[in-house]
Amino acid sequence: MTIAPENARQGASQLYRVMRDFVQSADDNLPGKFEITKEGIVLDMMSPMKPHELTVLRVRRRLEKVMPAEIVAHTGEPDVEDEPEGIMRRPDVMVIAEADMEGEGSFDPRSLVAAVEIISRSNPDNDWVTKMRDYPLMGIPVYAIFDPRTGTGTVLSDIHATPDGPRYATRKDFVYGEDVTIADWTISSEDLPRYEGGTREQ
Repeated sequence: MTIAPENARQGASQLYRVMRDFVQSADDNLPGKFEITKEGIVLDMMSPMKPHELTVLRVRRRLEKVMPAEIVAHTGEPDVEDEPEGIMRRPDVMVIAEADMEGEGSFDPRSLVAAVEIISRSNPDNDWVTKMRDYPLMGIPVYAIFDPRTGTGTVLSDIHATPDGPRYATRKDFVYGEDVTIADWTISSEDLPRYEGGTREQ
């Protein structure tokens, strides 16, 4: 049987809406954080960890100290959604203009200035692999990663076309203690917590 491209797109869109409805209902009733990637639903079964949450807090506060008042470092809901691509994510920190937070529904990923993720101990590939692919596909211009397992991180930027789709062209690695530039703003990465028994692998 041959499936026409238009029918395939409609089928993919219907499947995405089913997954989105499940994720939105499950978020309030099941543990962990649900997101939708190109492969389907991802569940990060992380329990609240002090180093993760403290890193989110310190990065958010440091960014908001140096950014203009109309730009915020938002944590929490709603999700960032690209329905045509079939992707719904929730970055740990979303750098976005306050004006772009108005209205109903999910955030438009192309309204984000940057996304920041703190690596989860339970599912690091979600941040290091799939989000590194999904975020440029969604049009998020800057993606910053902090890894409490290793005390290192990276900032990815400059989306460009590749045979495998949009990818970040520029990668700037850092170690904890160095200054980190995210979009137009530089913050310190000093005094960020580490996971106990962290690994040097990524």
